[in-house]
Amino acid sequence: MKREIIITRDGSHSISNAEMGVTYHSHHGALQESVHVFIESGLRFITKNHSQVVALSVFEMGFGTGLNALLTLIEAENKRQPICYETVELFPLEAATIAALNYCELLLRPGLEPVFRQLHSCAWDTLIKMTPFFSFKKRQTSLVNFSATQSFNLVYFDAFAPDIQPDLWTAAIFRKLYDCMEPGAVLTTYCSKSIVRKAMGEAGFTVEKIPGPPHKREMVRAVKR
Repeated sequence: MKREIIITRDGSHSISNAEMGVTYHSHHGALQESVHVFIESGLRFITKNHSQVVALSVFEMGFGTGLNALLTLIEAENKRQPICYETVELFPLEAATIAALNYCELLLRPGLEPVFRQLHSCAWDTLIKMTPFFSFKKRQTSLVNFSATQSFNLVYFDAFAPDIQPDLWTAAIFRKLYDCMEPGAVLTTYCSKSIVRKAMGEAGFTVEKIPGPPHKREMVRAVKR
């Protein structure tokens, strides 16, 4: 699989997959996209509106570069919010690529570089306490074959776009996620296409379009009522 690092407009790295003709993040800014779609619209939204939840469980569809996990880890430590984070990834990045990613540098957190690399290099299928407030498990499987062993308060849905991975944007997939989420749990994604919102609605979610990250008008936040 031919993948290479690219620099997005906010200075942060992303990955370009030439074979699939896709990038892992927005060209307009990988970091600003992840912060807006997953941290601001997902994690901070649920901690503000569900303050009764002591420890949060987060599931990420598509670990990729590890940026969403790193940002969530930082948020957990800053807010002293215990978070158990689980993710799936079928095609992990190579060690040389991981070492070159500039997220810790841009975030002014060079001390987290060893932790960031450990997110990628740690054992699969093993829950690991990365920091006092952040536990992490990754599964080398597809979402289709994923079986949850816990229920989640928050889902980051970060698959490639529906025209690239149409099998991951179906009502059946969203129902699978719905069934392993707590009542009141939230799912966020960058994609707001009508077919996606329709599939989420068929799965049982209450779906709303909300403002997207810079240069993207809309995104979606879905709630399990």
